[in-house]
Amino acid sequence: MVRVSDPARQDQHGGLTSLASEVETGETTWTARLIMFLRAMAVIAMVMGLYNWAQITGFLGGQDGAFEVQTMQWQAATVYFAVIELVAAVGLWLATPWGAVVWLTTVVSLAVVEIMFPSIYGGHFLVVLFAAVLLAAYLALAWMAARERPP
Repeated sequence: MVRVSDPARQDQHGGLTSLASEVETGETTWTARLIMFLRAMAVIAMVMGLYNWAQITGFLGGQDGAFEVQTMQWQAATVYFAVIELVAAVGLWLATPWGAVVWLTTVVSLAVVEIMFPSIYGGHFLVVLFAAVLLAAYLALAWMAARERPP
């Protein structure tokens, strides 16, 4: 008999195994790795969001780099990323599906701004490459973690 609070699934020999026992034995290692990756991305998103807010409020940058003297496009992009990065950080830390969606939106938006509008942040190719690597790592970890879960 299987309790409702202890979900179970069939193992490769046809017997029932508990998901709680899989966590204890390490059979959900990809899920654990995905959560660690999401938490690391949450820390990075928090730092980036706080950096943008420091630029907006004037904690960073002198007279030449003040928020008020920047172009309207730079100001709009900075405010957008200041808000969305912090929202993504919360969702990623909690490992919620919406957090991953907001983070993916942030990564894609940053890549688009760097590629399509190089006059805003300078069009750094390394930023786009780093974003692509993070995106590929997330997709690989999410795919491997999904294979561990029952259908």
